[in-house]
Amino acid sequence: MSAQNIHRESAGIGKPRNPYFAYHLLLLIYVVTIYLVLYGPLVMIAVLSFNTSEIVGFPIRGFSLHWYKVVFTSPAMLASLVNSLMLGVVAASISTTLALLFSLAFRHRFPGKELVFNLILVPIIIPGIIGGIALLIFFGYLDIRSSLWTTVLAAHVNWALPFAFLTLYPRLHGFDQTLEEAAMDLGASIWQIFIHIVLPLVRPGIVATFLFSFTLSFDEFIRTVFLTGFDRTVPIQLWSMIVDENAPELPAMAVVIIVISGVSAFLGFTFSNRAARRTSAAAAE
Repeated sequence: MSAQNIHRESAGIGKPRNPYFAYHLLLLIYVVTIYLVLYGPLVMIAVLSFNTSEIVGFPIRGFSLHWYKVVFTSPAMLASLVNSLMLGVVAASISTTLALLFSLAFRHRFPGKELVFNLILVPIIIPGIIGGIALLIFFGYLDIRSSLWTTVLAAHVNWALPFAFLTLYPRLHGFDQTLEEAAMDLGASIWQIFIHIVLPLVRPGIVATFLFSFTLSFDEFIRTVFLTGFDRTVPIQLWSMIVDENAPELPAMAVVIIVISGVSAFLGFTFSNRAARRTSAAAAE
């Protein structure tokens, strides 16, 4: 080894500096910050739900399942949970059915097709508070009393339908119509084609659409608070508990909502990916 190399190594300049070190460091800080902002509150709520303290917050006095027992034994909370589950199933069923009919219709040409397509998507761009007020005035003008199965159900379908349509429409839009034409040539009726050809191929997409719609209905708060009557959904019950009293079972109730919504969303993504693979396979054949 030459004296010049020894001098370079002793001076700390034997290895070149990474020119992207600062960039990688900033990127790491950015990613860590994003994950802390996204998931930090969820982790904190989960930890507080096991806290034995009568006050929501730190320090942790001990760990227990007591507040979950309170959640699942409270008549008001159980009633709101049942209301949200039943309302979510009904709203998702209606939204999925309408989205399927719209998607089938948009495979054909008809007057005003683009206008109808845009009108279906309007609820997405309308702020929730504006939509809630508009529906409140509309149902008030029609003299329809606010209740869970009239005004709230209509509001949830109004909110979930555009997302259901956007989930299901691509599945049917990319569907190979030559399969239907071949079945028609063999004498199959329209109903037989739908039951035996179309429905089996898009069934995962229908299930995914139902689960996404259920999640939207289960979590909906802004429109519901304007249109609900005496019956409460889970978000309304949670909001009333926050306003009326800082109940110690609030974190446990929040975790229950997160788990139900998370499971529904996960299953929805699973069926959606399955539908996409099935549509791609059918198109390849």
